[in-house]
Amino acid sequence: MEILIRDAAASDLDALEGLEKACFSDPWSREVFAAQLPDERHEFLVAECGGRLLGYVTMMCVLDEGDISNVAVEPGARRNGIGRELVAEMLRRAERRSLAAVMLEVREHNEAAIALYDEAGFVPVGRRRGYYERPREDAILMTLWMDKEEKA
Repeated sequence: MEILIRDAAASDLDALEGLEKACFSDPWSREVFAAQLPDERHEFLVAECGGRLLGYVTMMCVLDEGDISNVAVEPGARRNGIGRELVAEMLRRAERRSLAAVMLEVREHNEAAIALYDEAGFVPVGRRRGYYERPREDAILMTLWMDKEEKA
């Protein structure tokens, strides 16, 4: 499977909306996606294969920190390295922006996502109780310090 990772565009909004509904119990709206499109504060990458959108990752940047807001891969395309490629490219973007750290939240019972982030170098740094709904679940806060020497 040959995957193309590229910047998201307004022309992807319909496909992103469908993918979001397939992946999440509390999906983002088209308007939220439109507000995340790449600009000076946002990185938004999509993965496609044969012209079909299979996944995406978003990151908002403030000063020298990045916050990965969402990572999604179409359920039928999971376990093919798409999430890993999306996260790796996003971290390359973070490096180009000279970010000091990248943070994210993940559902406490999402073992596959936690393993993916752990493999990328993220470490657990905290918990947000009751952060997620449908079902109600805690979020594990994870951080990747881009310059390992600055790690707190």
